[in-house]
Amino acid sequence: MSDTQLTLTFSGGDADDARAVVRVLEGTFGDAEQRPSAEHATVRVATFTGEKRAAAGAADAGPLSAPVTVTVQGTPEAVRRASDTLTRSFTARDEGAASGDQEQERQLLLEP
Repeated sequence: MSDTQLTLTFSGGDADDARAVVRVLEGTFGDAEQRPSAEHATVRVATFTGEKRAAAGAADAGPLSAPVTVTVQGTPEAVRRASDTLTRSFTARDEGAASGDQEQERQLLLEP
């Protein structure tokens, strides 16, 4: 697994909110391989596998329409970088983390 492989699962908000979160992370990880789409879905998914290494500052994502729960899963380094980027760009509350042998999962609540 690449150290930048990352999967995000979004619940809450709408497709535009999920896309705003993905745009912020593209500054850190490059273009998303899979983007959230389904307008009427209750859970959306995005994936990153790029090798972009630049440390991004806080990106202006614009306001979210509603609270969005983002579950970030990947290598510990990728999860750390994603969490740092999201907490700089949104009002975020850490909802917990779980670590496995080679992967980590973190859940953040992003607030409008």
